[in-house]
Amino acid sequence: MTPNSITVALVGNPNAGKSTLFNALSGLRQHVGNYPGVTVEMKKGHCTLDGVRIDLIDLPGTYSLAARSPDELVAVDLLLGRRPEEPAPDVVLSIVDASNLDRHLYLTTQLLDLGKPVVVAVNMVDVAAALGITVDCDALSREFGILFVPVQANRGVGLDVLQRALLGAARSGIAPVSLALPAALEAESAALLPRLGAAASTFQARRLILDVNGATEQWFVAKLGDHLIPKLVDIRARLAAAGCPVPAVEAKTRFARIRDAVAKCVTKPRIRPANRTDRIDRVLTHRVWGSLFFFAVLFLVFVSIFWAADPLMGWIDDLTQWLGKKVDGAMPVGPLRSLATGGLIAGVGGVLKFLPQILILFAFIAVLEDCGYMARAAFLMDRVMSRCGLSGKSFIPLLSSVACAIPGIMATRVIENRRDRLATILVAPLISCSARLPVYALMIGLFLPKEHYSVWSRGLMLFGMYMVGFVAAPVVSLLLRKTLLRGERSLFVMELPAYKRPSLPMVARRVADAGWSFVRRAGTVILATMVLVWAVLYFPNAGPDGSKYDERAETLDEISKLKDDEVTEKLGDTPADSELAKLGLDVTKAPEEIREEAGMKARATKAEHQRNSYLGRTGRWMEPVFEPLGWDWRIGVAALASFPAREVIVGTMAILYEVEDDAEDRDPLANKIREDWDASEIRGRHRIPVALSVMVFFALCCQCASTLAVIRRETRSWLWPAFTFVYMTLLAYAGAFVVFQVGRLIWS
Repeated sequence: MTPNSITVALVGNPNAGKSTLFNALSGLRQHVGNYPGVTVEMKKGHCTLDGVRIDLIDLPGTYSLAARSPDELVAVDLLLGRRPEEPAPDVVLSIVDASNLDRHLYLTTQLLDLGKPVVVAVNMVDVAAALGITVDCDALSREFGILFVPVQANRGVGLDVLQRALLGAARSGIAPVSLALPAALEAESAALLPRLGAAASTFQARRLILDVNGATEQWFVAKLGDHLIPKLVDIRARLAAAGCPVPAVEAKTRFARIRDAVAKCVTKPRIRPANRTDRIDRVLTHRVWGSLFFFAVLFLVFVSIFWAADPLMGWIDDLTQWLGKKVDGAMPVGPLRSLATGGLIAGVGGVLKFLPQILILFAFIAVLEDCGYMARAAFLMDRVMSRCGLSGKSFIPLLSSVACAIPGIMATRVIENRRDRLATILVAPLISCSARLPVYALMIGLFLPKEHYSVWSRGLMLFGMYMVGFVAAPVVSLLLRKTLLRGERSLFVMELPAYKRPSLPMVARRVADAGWSFVRRAGTVILATMVLVWAVLYFPNAGPDGSKYDERAETLDEISKLKDDEVTEKLGDTPADSELAKLGLDVTKAPEEIREEAGMKARATKAEHQRNSYLGRTGRWMEPVFEPLGWDWRIGVAALASFPAREVIVGTMAILYEVEDDAEDRDPLANKIREDWDASEIRGRHRIPVALSVMVFFALCCQCASTLAVIRRETRSWLWPAFTFVYMTLLAYAGAFVVFQVGRLIWS
């Protein structure tokens, strides 16, 4: 009977095009799943053929079923049906690179041992053809007894044939014949199997013997007890005496079978021609030119963030100001209008303004990843990382943290060495993420306004701020590896994929996901924080005389905007008893002077309201802590409010500095802060050191509750997130202190 749905697990080496094939098969019908206990997230999707739903599971990339890292472990567990929240797959889809079958088929031969139907997608046949390699998929199918289907995932070539092959394999349910290993190993596996329990399989018995100190051994030891270890030692000793040393015997046997099959079914040129990738890599992986190119790319990214995003940011500013005016004119004076205009619109709008910059940053990252350049960056940085006690494998998670520390921390699952993985997790939040971008852009706008400085100057400053994290992270990791995380350094082995044209749909999807994530964050965490900040800044609203601050300020503001004859009319016949006199205005002055005095008193009333609010009182009480950094209470409480999420500081400062609607002001918040700082003796004389102090603090501080939660989930302990928060906060304060104190000597 034909099933209504089948489950297919996609398995393949990193850089085999597995994710590209998954996206091509599932389109937009996909979502991210998370397995509790192992904290590994994978994409799930589906497609439909002949009325049958094909559920797709994109497993983490792995080179072997000898699981070492958390990613590889969850792949093996799912294939064996050991994940209770996910059924065992009906078919295993092995994705291999047509230009590198000698190595990619190693994993495929292991999949044959699972006892499940297997289909092989021979991907990137166009890349193989460009190298003069011809793959006879029909011959490979006969050789291994399973279907080999040629596909070109990035262009959707061969997908229909592949879907029918998957459906046919599921309907037949025929498992392929596994690769025969040496007789001595097979005999030991058969003898060991009864001791492992009724649910164990021959595949598990093999892996238990072959994977020395691997995840399979740890799993069975935890289940059956430590007495299993001496038995495994004896078995491996007997195999070594029989000429089958473990684990080398597996690689020797499988690669011999693969070489024989490839020799029959694959035609290669006698001399491998130099292709485009080789020619490009001569420059991009060069010790000098490659490093210069890498930093030039980063610099171009940061310049583009200012240059390309500026018009879009202006439009968002215009929209925010227009909306603020509409709401302000439609509501009476009171807490609801203050919340709507001063809290929600000014706060959240001030953060959303930076959405274009974040989209541009993610677009660059997506393009660099999809074209194959990110692997080269890791290769170049391996020398630096090794001197800090890490390997190039740590660089990819750190570079991913430029977008967001959360996926960067999760990317450490590919690191087998526990100490390397933990060290990378602890320093990943030091890399400046997209959430810090609004802070940098705001502060750079304070002392490098676009009216006087070029986009290159602003881009260079932004580049420098990102370099703070890239310098701090290796230094901190070196200290950790020398103290808390002492141990041997792991080796770094990475395949450099061929360069390819980025897939625009994939880039667009990545950018859209990033944008929506930022907007959703602005509508949840940031919105909630803005409401809280507004509340503690608005209340109490009554002055010493019992009058309400906002009503008094509103009245004075209205008077400051009157015409001379309207002021005279309000004075009436008895100026001393007029409304103006009751507001404390000097009614003996000329109308123009009265209007000017009203404006000054309105600003003074707002300032008094802030100082006497709950937030103002707390900030002034803590001001001695902020003073060594060059900060006043406003900057201090904005920094404190941003600990749940860094972006909050922008919205908080928009509330604290009472940004007003002004159609002629293209950068109202920066200009408002600049105006306030100019009136201060310290911040007026040392504006640049203060702005740098704020940026350095945010560059080094861990102000992200989500990041700390992910560290807790990945390490399964509250110790490490607490350690991360404490050491980064102390480091940030020390860094900001040094920058301001040294800076004030330079810019005195």
